[in-house]
Amino acid sequence: MLLKHTCEVCGKEEVLDSETAFYEGWDYPPRMGEFGVVSPRTCGNCGIDKTLWWEMTCNKTPVSKLSKNHWETLNRILGEPGSVGVGAE
Repeated sequence: MLLKHTCEVCGKEEVLDSETAFYEGWDYPPRMGEFGVVSPRTCGNCGIDKTLWWEMTCNKTPVSKLSKNHWETLNRILGEPGSVGVGAE
C-alpha cells in the first residue's frame, strides 16, 4: 500500500510504500511505530527533537499549549491510516 509520508519537522512529502520509506530513513508506521499512536513522523534527514512526540514527552507540553504545526500532526496521526493512505501499489 502506498502512503503519503509527511515529515513533521521539514514538511517534506513523499508517496512511498512502507518498505521503501523505511530504507530511505522515514520514521513512519507501519515499520516504525503504530498508526494512531503519537511517535515521530520524520524523513531521513530530520531529527526527533522538534516533533510532536518530543514536545509532549520530553518538553512536557500539555495538548492545550501545542503549536499549530503540532496540532496538525496530532490530527493526522489520530486519523491514521486513513489520513495517510493513497491506494494500493
